[in-house]
Amino acid sequence: MTQYMPVAQKTSANITAIRLTMLLGAVVFLLLMLFGIVMRAAQGQIINLEPTVFYQLMTAHGAGMVGAAALTGSAIMWYFLGRYVQLSALAYNVFLGLFLVGVVLVLGAVFVGGFAGAWTFLYPLPALSGGSWEVGAATTFVLGLVAIGVAYLIFYLETGRAMIAAYGGLGRALAWPLVFTGKMDNVPPPAVIASASVTVFNTVGIVVGAAVLVVTLINLYVPSFAIDPLLAKNFIYFFGHVFINASIYMAVIAVYEILPLYTGRKWKSSRLFAIAWSAILLMATSVYPHHMMQDVAMPGWLLVMGQLVSFGNSLPLLGVTAFSMLAYLHRSGIKWDLASALLVIGVLGWSLGAVPAIIDGTISVNRVMHNTLWVPGHFHTYLLLGEVAMSLGFMAWLTKGDRESAFAPAEKAAITAYVAGTLGFTFMFLISGATSIPRRWAIHFPEWHLQDRIATAFAALLIAAFFTLITFYVVRLLRPARA
Repeated sequence: MTQYMPVAQKTSANITAIRLTMLLGAVVFLLLMLFGIVMRAAQGQIINLEPTVFYQLMTAHGAGMVGAAALTGSAIMWYFLGRYVQLSALAYNVFLGLFLVGVVLVLGAVFVGGFAGAWTFLYPLPALSGGSWEVGAATTFVLGLVAIGVAYLIFYLETGRAMIAAYGGLGRALAWPLVFTGKMDNVPPPAVIASASVTVFNTVGIVVGAAVLVVTLINLYVPSFAIDPLLAKNFIYFFGHVFINASIYMAVIAVYEILPLYTGRKWKSSRLFAIAWSAILLMATSVYPHHMMQDVAMPGWLLVMGQLVSFGNSLPLLGVTAFSMLAYLHRSGIKWDLASALLVIGVLGWSLGAVPAIIDGTISVNRVMHNTLWVPGHFHTYLLLGEVAMSLGFMAWLTKGDRESAFAPAEKAAITAYVAGTLGFTFMFLISGATSIPRRWAIHFPEWHLQDRIATAFAALLIAAFFTLITFYVVRLLRPARA
């Protein structure tokens, strides 16, 4: 079979926009990390914070982190997909513009209008604030999410169009002839296969999310227009779970494209690789019920499906990514630098974060621990040590000078501090969850303050390290763009 035949431009599209997008994402990450440390410090009574302000920060932190992860992941996917298909620069600019409009609306709803209904905006909560916020604030928040949703529909419609034009259909972009027959001419590279998979399942997730957002918006002004709250919750968690996982699936494309430059071994689109990404199409859209196991009205078969798919969800992709990465690294003689180290940490951190997620996906465990700090423990692990680490690795490579190969001591120290800070911070979440400390509580009992304070100290370390890492990126931004 023929591997990796570029059908369009040989260089990436929108290089300046990509560089600025990554900077924007990093700045948003930093701001929201500061929100996070303020919340942990307040829970540990290190500082005093009104509960209303706490929940506003929690809402902005949750929505913003999901958005920033998706933004950086999207930039990575667009950059590398643009090497194999012809993408429209206008489409990316419209996507980015609508995304920023959505961010402004969400922040305005939270910090001007006082909306504090969490990023999950559970129906009919936006309309039932108990006087904490006005209908206008809820409307603005929902419209902000709608703007971001429209932005992503434009993004995926363009990536889908480009792959169909280049490969003759999304099935061929997913390498389905290779999957089903074992043979295929012009086998798509890993970046295209991954992009095609994400394009399909995240488009479905966004459409489902848009449907419940429209219902919520109408309900704010016409209360009689209502749907079943449990159905709405299923829609919201389906959308949210698919969307945040897509962020990591997009970011991992950087590993497929960049690490081979260090190992000298091309990442091949094998039949197993294509099968794994096709499996993700089904699993990414069927794993969300593990968030619904405490809803006793849920059909039993859905809960069982949630548990089974939670067990298997990580295996296809991590099996062909984490295992393959270690195989490619073995005896490769790789010369480590900031970019390669962060990309490897990203895959390993993602794998590590999947372990407590699988544990939480067990019905008997979930019913005890899902509404505890265990859950923030697992998703902070695979975001901070997974998606964020891979994004930082991409940023380091994107601005790496052609003659620059040394792994500077300051870079090693920053990575060490970032990993240590993140592990300590997330471990405190897991320890707290294992001892049944609830999540989403603004005020903690004195018996819980020790874990909160230790977590705050580790958070300060990881924030300092993250600031150092993005400072490296900013310093290098004036260097010529990489083709």
